[in-house]
Amino acid sequence: MVKENTTIPPKDRFDLTDCKSTMKAVVTTGNGGYEKLVYRDVPIPALGPKEVLLQVLAAGVNNTEINTRLGWYSSKVTTSTEELTTGEREKKEANVQGDGGWNEATPFPFIQGTDCCGRVVAVATGVDECLIGLRVLVRACMRSKGWDSLENIWIASDFDGAFAQFVKVPAAEVFPIDCDWSDAELGTIPCAYGTAENMIHRAKVAKGEHVLVAGASGGVGSAVVQLAKRRGAFVTAIVGKSKIENVRAIGADQVIARDVDIVAGLGEKSVDVVVDNVAGKGFGGMLKVLKRGGRFVSSGAIAGPLVTLDMRDFYLKDLTLIGCTAWDEPVFSNLISYIEKGDIKPILAKTFPLRQIVAAQREFIKKKHVGKFVLIPPPVDS
Repeated sequence: MVKENTTIPPKDRFDLTDCKSTMKAVVTTGNGGYEKLVYRDVPIPALGPKEVLLQVLAAGVNNTEINTRLGWYSSKVTTSTEELTTGEREKKEANVQGDGGWNEATPFPFIQGTDCCGRVVAVATGVDECLIGLRVLVRACMRSKGWDSLENIWIASDFDGAFAQFVKVPAAEVFPIDCDWSDAELGTIPCAYGTAENMIHRAKVAKGEHVLVAGASGGVGSAVVQLAKRRGAFVTAIVGKSKIENVRAIGADQVIARDVDIVAGLGEKSVDVVVDNVAGKGFGGMLKVLKRGGRFVSSGAIAGPLVTLDMRDFYLKDLTLIGCTAWDEPVFSNLISYIEKGDIKPILAKTFPLRQIVAAQREFIKKKHVGKFVLIPPPVDS
């Protein structure tokens, strides 16, 4: 983490100027409001065995960074992220101790930033030096005990992430990519598209199936639309009225406004797969529209983590509920191939300089955008 750092060993050192033993970074100092995001100088990471050093080119903004800062993953929190970021509720409820992180207690102070597009600038002894100079994406979810175990760790939740000029990661988790996308466009991919591809992979979405996507204008939802269409599914998307045309433009076959009664709009037993990262009050209706033997898959709950489940809908219809956090082995390499073959496209809503992270998160939480916000660190010589 930030506090345990030293400078890079000389044999692995990137050719920085004399004064650049430090880097600019956003350090998250604890659970709480935006005052916990501190833009300052910190030491450049020191490489350990089997690690590489990346110059961060672009870092996407995600719900998870906000949720982690607020301590939303704690069982003590029962509201949506949006509710938790308003007024006195944030000050009162965000101060969660001990259980607010994904896996263990969040390692404050540390650097967040789950999405990373970067360039390899140094490698540890024994790591292939051919990686140096390559533009790469970092697999955000790492299966820490191998592919036979669902145990996992995440960049920027369990160790320092990409809201900085440099980041160190295991060499096995960087994926060189050859495409004409901009750095910012590539910065939209890892967390949102990895999460989306993992859900579709786990749910075994097949050609001709009807897939319902809740929250289809967000980073994960818009990725699900594209990735489900790539598999030949018929996609129905749920979004706010102002975003209907935007989501049609990325491939949705049918778009339903968020305030429409989903059961009345689609009918019971009309959908093969529901991909729902929204949850909240709409959860029960999602089960109603699933066909017998349907699959419900989720990796989030932005409208609130507590839902009402009618067990009769669950067991009488032989439904499968699939929770997704740990990414499966094919997921990230699949995404790299989709990008290089032109099968998917980025949905970049807006970029911000790294130092403007508070402005980016304030605008992000309003949910008026389609796609992803991306932060751009300053050049290394500034």
